[in-house]
This record gives sequence, structure tokens and C-alpha cells, in this order.
Amino acid sequence: MKLLALFALAAGTTALLTAAGGSSSVTYIGHDKVAESLAKGGDLVKTPDYIVLGAHRNGAGQVEVHDKETDVIYVVDGSATFVTGGKMLGGKTSGPGQLRGSDIQGGETHHLGKGDVIVVPAGIPHWFKEVPQQISYYVVKVIK
Repeated sequence: MKLLALFALAAGTTALLTAAGGSSSVTYIGHDKVAESLAKGGDLVKTPDYIVLGAHRNGAGQVEVHDKETDVIYVVDGSATFVTGGKMLGGKTSGPGQLRGSDIQGGETHHLGKGDVIVVPAGIPHWFKEVPQQISYYVVKVIK
């Protein structure tokens, strides 16, 4: 069930299949709320199994590591240099199961653009290292 939400999102739909207590229900998110989430950031759907959110960046972020969340990122608009793997430097706990750092030593560089999808498994450092102008994207956080 969790992955059905991913495929609905990647297909560009705003109706997401969610699982609640073993039964299925459909959550519809109208285009106004989706546009607001992409412009300002924010959760669209939050369940114990996954979170769907929109995000927008005008610049680089911090290095992140999530102990129990796999991030599936779908780029809607813009571009960025995104680094995965390697070793996080300057890592500090920012919340339960969440680390933030200042840099990545080593790692693999990816150039993300409109339509790209990247999957970052739980425990892997990742970082929007460079955002030349802006980037808007969806994130589906699949929780283990």
C-alpha cells in the first residue's frame, strides 16, 4: 500500500491511496493546497507508514540523515546538485532519528532536474549542495 502512494505521486496525480488500520481510503489533495505546499513547504499527507510533502528551495540545505525514513524525491521544477552517500561531517541530532550536518566527505553527486526521481534509503547522508536558482519537489518519506 505504501508504494501505491509513490506511484500516484510520480504520475502527477493528487489523489493518494493511504492505508489506515488495514483498510484503504483515498485522500484527495486539491491543487491549491498542493501549489501552496510546493511554494512554502509542508506536509500533504501524514500517516504512521509514510509522509508526503511538498518542498521548495532557493539555496543549499544542510546534510541530512534519517534513521527510519527512506526519501523518495520527485522534482517538479528547477534544478540542483544533490549529493548522496559518503560520510556526514559536523553531524548533530536535530530530532528523534534525525541528524543534520555541514558537509559530506566523499559521496556521489547527482544533477537533478524537472521530472527526475531519486530514492535515498534510510541511513544514507544526503544534501542539496547547490541550488543555482530554485527547485520545487515532492518528498515521500517511507517510514520503516
